[in-house]
Amino acid sequence: MSTKIMIEVAYATPEFQKIIELEVEKGTSVFDAAGRSEITQYFPEIDLEHTNLGVFGKIVPSDYKLIDGDRIEIYRALIADPKEIRRQRAAKGLKTKKGGGAG
Repeated sequence: MSTKIMIEVAYATPEFQKIIELEVEKGTSVFDAAGRSEITQYFPEIDLEHTNLGVFGKIVPSDYKLIDGDRIEIYRALIADPKEIRRQRAAKGLKTKKGGGAG
């Protein structure tokens, strides 16, 4: 039985995204695998010590043990609250609908 597993490490900005395939030892932590991927060569702004890491859309602790096929996601800090942005869009939509009638 193999002690190696295949995983992916993903990061994206509005301009660019990168997914790196990586072979690691079974039981490797999400933090160690993210570091081994060398994704910071493409995105030097990433600070793995102070960012959230996830697997398939769910934040996991840095010592989470990976399994074959996992995709690590490195999350950027939010610059705005998503709920507030939705409220603002909804309010803007209501204003547009109220004022836009054909005569």
